[in-house]
Formats: sequence, structure tokens, C-alpha cells
Amino acid sequence: ARLALLARGEVQFLRVPARDGTPLDAWVMTPPAFDSTRRYPVLFNIYGEPAAQTVLDAWNGDYLWHLMLTQQGYIVASIDNRGTPAPRGRAWRRSIYGAIGVLSSADQADGVRALAKRFPYIDSTRVGVWGWSGGGSMTLNLMFRSPDLYKVGMAVAPVADERLYDTIYQERYMGLPQDNVAGYKAGSAINFAEGLKGHLLVVHGSGDDNVHYQGTERLVNRLVALGKKRGIRMRFFH
Repeated sequence: ARLALLARGEVQFLRVPARDGTPLDAWVMTPPAFDSTRRYPVLFNIYGEPAAQTVLDAWNGDYLWHLMLTQQGYIVASIDNRGTPAPRGRAWRRSIYGAIGVLSSADQADGVRALAKRFPYIDSTRVGVWGWSGGGSMTLNLMFRSPDLYKVGMAVAPVADERLYDTIYQERYMGLPQDNVAGYKAGSAINFAEGLKGHLLVVHGSGDDNVHYQGTERLVNRLVALGKKRGIRMRFFH
């Protein structure tokens, strides 16, 4: 009943194609006073890892924050790339094995371009992205690998270097580091940091005992070494 009192636009569930035609699930939230003749900036909420989906017709704790953003005139959207635990079959799930972050980030960028092509009210020159944990890692990958598409990103508790994450998770999907050196290198956003062009906010708790803080420290050192200090802001919590 309280939710019904809030100004809300529509939430549309749909599918968009990756570059090879693979359909990707997505949702799009439009502002309450939506005008299809206007062009709106869009913020993508992402996760993209094999452990969870974001495109679900279910209550999500981020919904009210995303709703507030739509009330401020933003479109908010989300896409599930290949490898996420959607009921899409064995090939879908196994497609990212040994290369977490590579195909998934390409799928995300493809999905954004497909949405912008389908809906002219999406301003493809004003695309932002944010995510937490695996979504933070994906945010880094998108900001570094597709810098001409994503202008602003917020990466919360990201895994910048896959060699530093919990073995029980990372090795489940990547294999052993010594057996998949190229895969760990290709999937780690830190190795593509030179691509950063837009504005990046990195948020990390120094007491994080899951996504260890040392990865963000190394990322900061890398960005400073690359002369990217003007484009990045850091927020640390103790």
C-alpha cells in the first residue's frame, strides 16, 4: 500500500541480442513522467557472475533507490549475460568457464547497444553502470574494456585481480591459477585499466573479509601509475 503511493514509471521485461544473436534477458525502468520523444541518461545495475541473476521479476533491495533515480529523470536497466544462473541450459552456463569477465562483459556492452538501438529515448552518450562484488568487478571491466560506451561507473567491493579472490569461488569457475594463467589474466580488470576514460568511483571496506581490500589497493596503484588520477574517486570504510 505504501509503495502504491510513490510516483512510479513502468518496468518492462524483454530480451536483447548479443553480437552473435544470443538473446539476453533485461529489464528497463522508465521515469514516472516518461516522454518517449525525449532522450534519457541510463544507469545499468549489473552483477554478471555465475552466482546470481539481476533480471528477476521479484522484489530487490535496490528497487527503492532505483525508483528514486527514475524520479530524478533517469532510466534504470539491467541485463543478464551468459553464465548467470538463468534457466537457459548447460551451454549458457558453461560458456564462461575459465574466462570469467571476458564474454560476460562483451555481452553486457552488446546488450546496451541493442537497447539503445531499439529504444531511441535511451541516450547512448550518457550511460552509467554500477554493481557490488561481482558487479563491482563487472563495472571495472566495462569501464576499462568499453570506455567509449560507459561514461560513469561505481564499483563496490570489486575483485580487480581474480588471483586474489576466494579459491572456493574463483577456482570453481576458472580452474587452478597455475593451469589457467591466460584465463586469469584475461578476466582480471586490473590488466585493462589503461582503457579508463570516464569517471569511476570505487567503494571498498578495508575490513572486507570476502573481497579482500588488497585487490583495490593494487588497482589504485595501477591507475595512479597509468596517470588516471583525474578520472577516479575512492571511498573507503573501516
